[in-house]
Amino acid sequence: MQKLFDEVSSLDKRCYEDFALNEDILMEHAAEGMAAFIRSKFTLGSTVLIVCGNGNNGADGLALSRLLHKEYKVNIFIVKEAKKEMAIRQDKRAHAIHVKRTLYLNDCDVIVDAIFGTGFDGSLDVEVKSVMQTLNSLSAYKIACDIPSGMRINGECDRDTFVADTTLTMGALKKSLFNDQAKGFVGEVKVLDLGVSREVYESESNWNLLEFKDMKLPTREIQNTHKGNFGHLCVTAGEKMGASIISSLSALNFGSGLVTLLSEDKDPSCKIPYEIMLSPKIPKNATALAFGMGLGISFELERLKEHLDNTLPLIVDADLFSMPIITEILKRDSLVITPHPKEFVSLLKLTGLAEITVDELQNRRFFYSELFCEKYPHVVLLLKGANVIIAHERNYFINTEGTAALAKGGSGDVLSGLIGSLLAQGYEPLSAAITASLTHTKLAQNYTDSDFSLTPKDLIQGIGKL
Repeated sequence: MQKLFDEVSSLDKRCYEDFALNEDILMEHAAEGMAAFIRSKFTLGSTVLIVCGNGNNGADGLALSRLLHKEYKVNIFIVKEAKKEMAIRQDKRAHAIHVKRTLYLNDCDVIVDAIFGTGFDGSLDVEVKSVMQTLNSLSAYKIACDIPSGMRINGECDRDTFVADTTLTMGALKKSLFNDQAKGFVGEVKVLDLGVSREVYESESNWNLLEFKDMKLPTREIQNTHKGNFGHLCVTAGEKMGASIISSLSALNFGSGLVTLLSEDKDPSCKIPYEIMLSPKIPKNATALAFGMGLGISFELERLKEHLDNTLPLIVDADLFSMPIITEILKRDSLVITPHPKEFVSLLKLTGLAEITVDELQNRRFFYSELFCEKYPHVVLLLKGANVIIAHERNYFINTEGTAALAKGGSGDVLSGLIGSLLAQGYEPLSAAITASLTHTKLAQNYTDSDFSLTPKDLIQGIGKL
């Protein structure tokens, strides 16, 4: 797990005030980190085009040009002439050793985008848009210095934002790099040290980036045991029973000792797998509940209230987020909710927190996650998306490991089953959400056939190979 930060200027300032470093030292380390990356990846003599703006991001690029000069065929393209003190200083240094400037954006081996940094929060002018469009059209390997130029402070990107293969970010991870919109622009993100280790440079943060090592899979180390020792999950079977069956099979494959579908239909039209039990009531030995998957609009409210008249750990998904009863459900302890953006917009409206569009949510996912968590700190929120946000008690976690292969009906039902299974096995809600989310994305990554062909069945079958 790695820390994420809204901004790093305060961390830079601490380096100046507490560690006797200065801006020049930090910049030289940033440039050396970028140079080391290029040296490790590209043969000497490769052509490198460094595109510079007029601020400190451009200064980083100019410092890099000096370090690579003579080892590589370096050209500097100036989008806007240096204005800030450090940019002017680095420009003089590059000029003094005769680093070449160019007026052309020709194809090359490597492009380094050093136009705008983390302070950018406006719109690209016509001239810069033209530069971006040309850079993005070239076939070179593309590196973003700190962040892709055109990305705003909150991670919002327009279509002309620089599309990087790798983003070399300075000092610490910026939260903006992990907004949903940013996923198609940042490429692989690497952190460069600025003269002190990250452990020294970073301060405390309540936002974190999840890694696969944070995934704590269930185990069966005790041999003298039986199915009752591994939990009993109950899943509501509603109008679309297929969804609840997917969740049930996901839960059973992920270690739950028993799984029961809650349905009064004794002879359902949808064939129930033989390993899944069927019951109209919650069994006495149930240890967790999963509600909402395929529930539909025909499910009787009174029957739903009966199922919820208990204190069992609960995972809620899908149709429940558009029902007024959700405001009562949110008062429960041991609760995980897993809305996708449209469902979260509905939830925000029903709870009186905000009335917004899906686009407005996607532009400010971090803000609205925090807004919800302020009112419901005891609830574990798992907000689905290209990058999943998990929130609990004002602590926030982002899972960026998902792939486009998961954009398929039933994938969310698999996730609900994974979470429900862990709740049934005794995991704390936050731990269940984190491990299940990472598992879900790992299953997609492990799939070796065409990404467009991934189905819920493939995900479930992959659980046994983790």
